[in-house]
Amino acid sequence: MGAAAEVDPAYFQDPEHRPKLAIAVIHGLPVIDLAKALSSPTPADLSKTVSDIRDACRDWGFFQVVNHGVDAAVRERVEAAARWFFAFPLEEKRKVRRDEVNPLGYYDVEHTKNVRDWKEVFDYSSTGPIEIPASGDPLDDAVLEMINQWPENPPEFKEACEEYGRQTEKLAFKLLELIALSLGLGADRLKGFFEKETSFVRLNHYPPCPVPHLALGVGRHKDAGALTVLAQDEVGGLEVKRKADGEWIAVQPIPNAYIINVGDIIQVWSNAEYESAEHRVIVNPEKDRISIPLFFNPAHYTMVEPLEELISDERPSKYKAYNWGKFFSTRKRSNLKKLDVENIQIDHFKVEG
Repeated sequence: MGAAAEVDPAYFQDPEHRPKLAIAVIHGLPVIDLAKALSSPTPADLSKTVSDIRDACRDWGFFQVVNHGVDAAVRERVEAAARWFFAFPLEEKRKVRRDEVNPLGYYDVEHTKNVRDWKEVFDYSSTGPIEIPASGDPLDDAVLEMINQWPENPPEFKEACEEYGRQTEKLAFKLLELIALSLGLGADRLKGFFEKETSFVRLNHYPPCPVPHLALGVGRHKDAGALTVLAQDEVGGLEVKRKADGEWIAVQPIPNAYIINVGDIIQVWSNAEYESAEHRVIVNPEKDRISIPLFFNPAHYTMVEPLEELISDERPSKYKAYNWGKFFSTRKRSNLKKLDVENIQIDHFKVEG
């Protein structure tokens, strides 16, 4: 009996979306050094960093950053804690299982584009409870609190996760400033949207997969939020769809670098000046993999629409306003189970014309 016969077909991608196993590993993504931008940059230094970010956001929607200010030891601690947690028996991990009422905690049956992902995850907030709408219904004003569920073991898990969250949040706010400047806005133009942020950190574990030609760790998708700050280990697996030709490009891990991508919200705020890029995660037949994204998201009551400074007669608004919390709430629930339809996308809010 072959390996495919022993794997639940719920993991199998449709033939057109299955990964090519022999994809070239290319140092394609721009690598941006933040050392000067994080100290006291001269106007010329700041201008160079902002220009590099503008080019990366326009051409790729993705880039890597080095000298970013996040302590390498903090990252190593959270990666070690994640490996320890995911090595526990399933019944132990499911003591902190997430559900539709509280989508923070452990989960092992997530779907992307209605196909099951080959992974298990643990989600947490580094900023305390998160308020989100109780449903996607526009007429429902009820709000839910997403509350962290911490496992008893490993004992240092909570502290390692919280410190990692604090440091990557600080980096995310700095990147938000640089992206605002790259759009010709004031550095603090976007900061106010994040006063009651709905950001969360995810620990991803991708076990070895016997059918890497049929399954994906995460199927093709775009990130719905504002920014993603991703740490991936030395195994790699992230692939980005290159805008120039639609080819899937493997992102080679750079030690202690972070991979940054603009999400759908920045695409809308920028009035499509920047575009959220499609990406996916391939799986390895022999090695397991850890990755840790911070999904940096605004307050649930944020109405997402193109910023007025970026609308003109020559460049009219390309999107209708939508409520981030309702969008987030609907997407969160659709990832928990398989639906008969594709989940909500920002294309549903495009202005026809």
